[in-house]
This record gives sequence, C-alpha cells and structure tokens, in this order.
Amino acid sequence: MSWIKRVGFLTAFIIPALTVLGFYLGDWWNYTTVIFVFLIIPMSDILIGKDPENMDDADALVISEQFYYRFITYVWAIFQLVFLVWACAMIASTALDVNEWIGFVLSFALVTGGIGITVGHELGHKKSTLERFYSKLILMTVCYMHFYIEHNRGHHVNVATPKDPATSRKGEGFYRFWLRSVLGSYFSAWEIENARLKRKELKVFSFKNDMIWFTVLPFLLALTLTILVSIWQNRLVWEVPVFFFTQAILAFSLLEIVNYIEHYGIVRKEIAPGKYERVNPMHSWNSNHRLSNFFLFQLQRHSDHHANAIKRYQVLKHYDESPQLPSGYPAMILLASFPPLWFKYMNPKLKDWEEKVYHH
Repeated sequence: MSWIKRVGFLTAFIIPALTVLGFYLGDWWNYTTVIFVFLIIPMSDILIGKDPENMDDADALVISEQFYYRFITYVWAIFQLVFLVWACAMIASTALDVNEWIGFVLSFALVTGGIGITVGHELGHKKSTLERFYSKLILMTVCYMHFYIEHNRGHHVNVATPKDPATSRKGEGFYRFWLRSVLGSYFSAWEIENARLKRKELKVFSFKNDMIWFTVLPFLLALTLTILVSIWQNRLVWEVPVFFFTQAILAFSLLEIVNYIEHYGIVRKEIAPGKYERVNPMHSWNSNHRLSNFFLFQLQRHSDHHANAIKRYQVLKHYDESPQLPSGYPAMILLASFPPLWFKYMNPKLKDWEEKVYHH
C-alpha cells in the first residue's frame, strides 16, 4: 500500500481539529467544519479524482493484519468520548449566541456522526472483544447503540430487500426514509435480540438483554455528563443534555442519509418466495473518489464491504461493475437533502442499473 494511503486515513482527524479551531475563533468560524465537509471535500474530489488501486489478495492478507490501521480506529474511539466531554464542558462554560451554537453543534455532529459512526461501524464488524467494545462506546455517544445489533444481524442479511428498513426504495425521499429507517431499525434490533434470547431460553426482560442496556446507557451517559458538569459549574447545567441529544440526532441522521445514498432503489432478485439472491458487488452504490474515501475509511467502497463484511477498511476493493455514484458522499448528502433534485439525477442512473441487472 502506498504511503499516501497510509497517511491518508489520518485526515479524518482534520474534522475535529477544524471544529475546535472554529469554536475558539468564535462567531461564523464555527461553520468552518461544515464548509470544509460540504464544499472543500467535494471540490477536492473533483480535482484529485478517483482511486484506481486494488491490492492483490496476498498483499491484502498482510496489510489486513498490520496493527497501524487498527490503532487509528482505537484512538478514534477513545478520542470521541474525550471530545464529547470537552464539548459539554465548553457548552456549559462559554456564552454562545444562537448562530455560534448552531454552527458548533452541526460541526460536532459531523465529527461524531460522519467520522465516529463510520469508525464504530468498522469496529462493530470485527470479532475481537476490544473492537466490539470500542464500537459500542462510539455508538453510545450518539444514542444509536441498537445499530450494533440491527446492522450486523439485520441489515447485512436483508439488504436490498423489502425486509430491510435501512434500504431506501425507488421514489422514496430521504425524509420519509429517515422516519421509516430510524423507527424500523430500532424495533428490528429488539426483534433480533428477543429471538437470540429465546434460542438461549433466556427471559426477554433480563440483564442479558442487550437492547435494554443499549437503550438505557446513552441516557445514563447524558445524565453523568450533566451531573459532573453541573458540579463543576456549581449550577444545574441544562445546556449539556440539550447539546448531547441534539448532536446525537444530527449524528445518526447523518448515518441514515448515508444509508439512503448507499442503497437507493437497489433490489436483489427474489429466487423463491421470501428468498433472495446472494449479495454481490452490484447491490450497493459505490464511490471511488480518493479524498472522501480517506475521510470515511473507504466506506464508499461499499459493495465489497457488503460482499465481505468482515474485511478491514484498508483492503476493501473497488468494482467497476458496481453502480457508481457521480461523487463522494459529502456531495451526495447535499443532493439527497433535496428529494426532487435527487430523483431527477439518480432515477435515470437507477434505471440504467435495472436494465443492466434484469435485462442482461
């Protein structure tokens, strides 16, 4: 793997650095991260272009085991919790006007949701206890711990079928999808966990039920942060829970709009009633833009991820035959935020995919 890619994955830390810088500069500087993510990165994607590199299987085997790439994700998991504590302390001790508060919480959510959930997603697919713990830690900071269950045991099984709440449907706008996915994924996680407990002959309402813990723990974290900062400030700091839950909603909404983009309109062939063809590289939208892939730990090579969920981010492959997005996720997020524009641009591309898959 080239040194550019080895160093490139560290660029994710630019996002929180800009958020901190914007906070201390104050005023409109709080929007620095937002401008960087949704203007500078898309423009740079155009200028820098795509990443054609696919390593061979022998190299991939070696690079998969290199600790350096795991270490980056471990550092991020600890950093995200520390970053949240810092933000709660700053919100409580600094007089921000409405404009500054909005800019800061938007920027912060781009850190915890845009990068953080991406790292949590990567770690949640791995087998080691440590990596799974770090995944849950990250998801706790954004009130989306059920994602750990539903994504791994629900979404990856049912993707691109009507059974999957996280697969967006043709003609479905993002805001309608958001409600269906947020609620559907949460209740799906309960069903999956309840089924696991029944198989083990355990009671649903018990300490063994992960969904009870996953629902309660984010609230306990918010309560703990509120109490600690209130003691430090010698007053009841109402700003902390407001900030915590606002950034969490924005963060998991960012995850959901990425879900929307990744799977829009893609449907696997039904080979028997209720049974679908095996997931292959044709079943996710991909983007191979180099810079945005650095920031997102190659999440945009999404087809290979779904075909090989346990594969580590640094060795994911690009497939030319996969349906391709015209830009990286940051630009596509902007497009998906305006459903009429999204439909106008993406429905013809989806039609091309349907022609390719179903008529050839």
